[in-house]
Amino acid sequence: MAATGYSYYRVTIFFCLFIGYSLYFFNRKTFSFVMPSVMEEIELDKEDLGLITSSQTMAYAMSKFISGVLSDRISARWLFSIGLFLVGGINVAFSWFSTVSMFSLLWFINGLGQGCGWPPCGKVLRKWYEPSQFGTWWAVLSCSMNLAGGLGPILVTVLLQYYDWRTILTMSGIVCATFSFVCLVFVKNEPKDVGLPSIEAVAKKGTKQGNSESTLSDFLLSPFLWVLSLCYLVVFGVKTAATDWGQLFLMQEKGQTALLGSTYMSALEVGGFMGSLTAGLISDRAVARQGLGTHGNPRHGLLIVMMAGMYVSMYLFRVTVTPEIPKEAPLWVQVIHPISVLIGVSEQEIWILFLGALFGFSSYGPIALFGVVANESAPSNFCGTSHAVVALMANVGAFMAGLPFSTIAKRHSWDMAFWVAEVIMGLATIGFFLVRNMRTKMGRIAEKVD
Repeated sequence: MAATGYSYYRVTIFFCLFIGYSLYFFNRKTFSFVMPSVMEEIELDKEDLGLITSSQTMAYAMSKFISGVLSDRISARWLFSIGLFLVGGINVAFSWFSTVSMFSLLWFINGLGQGCGWPPCGKVLRKWYEPSQFGTWWAVLSCSMNLAGGLGPILVTVLLQYYDWRTILTMSGIVCATFSFVCLVFVKNEPKDVGLPSIEAVAKKGTKQGNSESTLSDFLLSPFLWVLSLCYLVVFGVKTAATDWGQLFLMQEKGQTALLGSTYMSALEVGGFMGSLTAGLISDRAVARQGLGTHGNPRHGLLIVMMAGMYVSMYLFRVTVTPEIPKEAPLWVQVIHPISVLIGVSEQEIWILFLGALFGFSSYGPIALFGVVANESAPSNFCGTSHAVVALMANVGAFMAGLPFSTIAKRHSWDMAFWVAEVIMGLATIGFFLVRNMRTKMGRIAEKVD
């Protein structure tokens, strides 16, 4: 009977979170989706567009950190639902105005609401799924962003044939705000809310848990929190650099076409989708076999392999992709040649797409796993705060992939900038390998468990 109860609530709650976060992401991108139509009606230059989008990005970074901390102190169900309602309401209000100042203000508030989305999801997933299932469902839930990001532009393009951009934002906002009430009714914070035993209480006997009564100082003084944060900073920064600047690197440094650059970016995202799911599934199997102890983490092995994969794919990309293939064909050209003849695409194009998919697979996997490890390694009363800290460090990495990275490229070359990223990635991988057996349970641990 209890198993049936768990199954029902897990399906219902996950469905609400998946649809809800898809709406979060769709309503984060609505302005980008309708931007051409907005510019036909309202005169906006590049600086105006940058101000509007940057205001949302800045608010989102702040709000996500604050929401992560709040998710440990208030109801995750209410936080998720309130944020979803706010995001929907702001999209409706956005359709009422026509000035850059109001657009920027409203999109800043949209960013504040957006930060309330993911931290409660992680909190709820940890409470409802066992450690051996947590990574898989975290990865599947993160695919809601790919779904909204992939179908959103197509859906909006179709709707623009029948409605103007203001109507589309209004409809999108109303759906988002309405679904927030569905989430409020059907999402439950933890099994105890519906009379079921908590997952931590029914976990396998071989799984060792830390003391949930750890203090904030116990948690913040955990060395593993900062090791994890530093590695996440590097991985997210390198991934952002390769994503944001990869197309320019291909065109300006490697002499490739804009079309091939765009295709490379698509291959990176497809590889990333597969990498997230694979990381969740494989690492969950490792957890099922070994359990979660106080030192080391079964997910570390896969994390290290994927981080090494990021380094290898970046190195191969930098040294093998050239404007022209050498007269004496390298090994990779010989291997790809039969496929090239079969599908009618050049060996170099296939190679670039393969490296893009490999980098996406190797980078999105760790990004998913860092969030999982941060959440499950923290005391239950600080799992939201743990994810907030590492996510904040990831945003620092994203910032460093912007101006500092482009400055290196401007003063030297894109090739030099990507070489620097390779070196940093390699050092981070080696460092994480060396501390793989350190104490990973954050906060206070009962003496008999330690």
